[in-house]
Amino acid sequence: MTRIDDTFARLRAENRKAFVTYIMAGDPDAAKTAQIMAGLPGAGVDIIEIGLPFTDPMADGPTIQLAGQRALEGGMTLQGTLDLISDFRKSDDTTPIVLMGYYNPIYSRGVEKFLVDAKATGVDGLIVVDLPPEEDVELCIPAQAAGLNFIRLATPTTDAQRLPKVLQNTSGFLYYVSINGITGSGAADAATVGPEVARIKQSTDLPVIVGFGIKTPDAAEGISAVADGCVVGSAIVDRIARGDSTDDVLAYVKSLADGAHRG
Repeated sequence: MTRIDDTFARLRAENRKAFVTYIMAGDPDAAKTAQIMAGLPGAGVDIIEIGLPFTDPMADGPTIQLAGQRALEGGMTLQGTLDLISDFRKSDDTTPIVLMGYYNPIYSRGVEKFLVDAKATGVDGLIVVDLPPEEDVELCIPAQAAGLNFIRLATPTTDAQRLPKVLQNTSGFLYYVSINGITGSGAADAATVGPEVARIKQSTDLPVIVGFGIKTPDAAEGISAVADGCVVGSAIVDRIARGDSTDDVLAYVKSLADGAHRG
């Protein structure tokens, strides 16, 4: 049982949906990331996704791309990201943390060393968007053996033939991408998402968390009502990018969390 598994068990017992947030490590700098991370649980966040900056983020829209560029220009690295998580764990040993990014920095570090370091640092799960199920032996299976959840993405184009492959070896939760496209584009529609989540849940007992295109408390509520919770990333990163104070960012996060929990 990871912190992710424990969190979903608690939420089920409380009859509540999950609220997940994404921020980019090192955007605009490590100090700001640390401040926001520290405040997220108090703002109602159940699971924190922290982005690992990478030069070629193929699944991400301009908001996340620019956040990654700012982080890299500021000197953020894989080790720096793990250091942020380690510092967070000094005061919070319960909130799950998912490291989300691309395989190249992990490969460069070495899978075995990365998994040892990630587990020791307090990482609970991984989302590595450019490793399909056909490459599970590369990272997914070793990560599971190390005690980390490996979270996979499904999309509107994941049909009945592909879904079993996507679910194979997935753990923690399934991340359903609500729209066709990149992060930060479009708007999630509960009426469209609901039937897709129901279809997926016929094939798995995993929680299904919906992300992409959620920007308002009402949207968070609507999506959470038809899923096990929702993820908000780009809308939060936008506020960090425009220079909002930590307090203002966390107030916005709390409004989203309240919406998701109402769902």
